[in-house]
Amino acid sequence: MKKIAILASGEGTNAERIIRYFLEKKTVEVALVITNKPQAGVLKRADRLSVPSLVITAQGFADGEALKVLHRHHIDFIVLAGFLLKVPDAVLHDYPNKIVNIHPALLPKFGGKGMYGARVHEAVIAAGEKESGITIHYINEQYDEGNTIFQATCPVMPDDTPDALAARVHQLEYEHFPRVIEETIMGKNPSI
Repeated sequence: MKKIAILASGEGTNAERIIRYFLEKKTVEVALVITNKPQAGVLKRADRLSVPSLVITAQGFADGEALKVLHRHHIDFIVLAGFLLKVPDAVLHDYPNKIVNIHPALLPKFGGKGMYGARVHEAVIAAGEKESGITIHYINEQYDEGNTIFQATCPVMPDDTPDALAARVHQLEYEHFPRVIEETIMGKNPSI
């Protein structure tokens, strides 16, 4: 069984979806949740679902604590689900093509440092885009520039607010992210 760690900085709605999805599987286990924020809602979600979780500060990531924890828990694959820190190079090099992220827009547009959450949806609407969606991708040393694994789209309505667009994008995340993670880990994703 493959063990994954989820890294999240916020409420953890995607993390919860992923955990619940893999509770029913025999191939992959969510073995650990890591956050960089002591007040992150993802900690309560992990606790409710009996998944070990811990807080590692930005300094702890920089000092190599995260890599030690990942090794100690025998983690095979890492999923970023709303994780707002840059993953240190040491972790990237130890987990080549084994770290995926989800971005709430169609990369390469509307990505990069500081482009997350409502900022992305505001930018999509301001640009007059007709569609948005999700991009699931590997990560590398640059924000949102790793190879794309999967994209799904939704329309941008003429009267959309960032919240309304976010709701449609979240539905795509919930529908596709867990399945694409599983396919990627199991080598069933033809786009890799």
